[in-house]
Amino acid sequence: MTATAVPTVLTARALLLDMDGTLVNSDVVVERCWRRWASWHGLDGDEVMKVVHGRQGYASMALLLPDRPMEQNHADNALMLAEETADMEGVVEVPGASEFLASLRGVPHALVTSADVALSTARMAAAGLPLPDIRITAESVGASKPDPEGFLKGAAELGLAPEDCVVFEDSGAGIAAGRAAGMRVVGVGSRADFYDPDVVVRDLTRVRVSPTADGAIRLYVS
Repeated sequence: MTATAVPTVLTARALLLDMDGTLVNSDVVVERCWRRWASWHGLDGDEVMKVVHGRQGYASMALLLPDRPMEQNHADNALMLAEETADMEGVVEVPGASEFLASLRGVPHALVTSADVALSTARMAAAGLPLPDIRITAESVGASKPDPEGFLKGAAELGLAPEDCVVFEDSGAGIAAGRAAGMRVVGVGSRADFYDPDVVVRDLTRVRVSPTADGAIRLYVS
């Protein structure tokens, strides 16, 4: 008889959800666009892919081309966003994402993504997922993850303290941002394993949400 794993139980009052890699699997598009960009700039594609997940494009470019003027990074970032928004081939939901979002009806939550409004809207639609009512996108912040600004704004929009929020993230930059915001972090997928979140799940089929009578949220993750 196989033993059943005992789930980790977290209690919160709100959930803050990253998009790419957490709700939406857009890796094939990210790979296509960023490897093409790496080739144009004479960079090793494998090394570039180690940097770009979770950050806004201009912030990744600043790390990869540290001597380049920031205005050029912002210009390239605008082109990259347009390119990614036009390419939805292969974008799918992370397993369990639709059921997970359905379980959040009536539960305080927000999307906190490094994508802009156009890209986040297109990718959620391509994956067949509903957009949360509260969304913190690239236009909402002055600093990219791993800066905690996006998660702190998400908590503020929900009217809750950072310590009352649990973050769902897949990337090193996103996990660092959640921790810097003073929040607990559930890592989603194999990428998250390397960055020491509070708990890691294979995908969102491993998460169950149970609201409590006093307005809290109990999360069972395994």
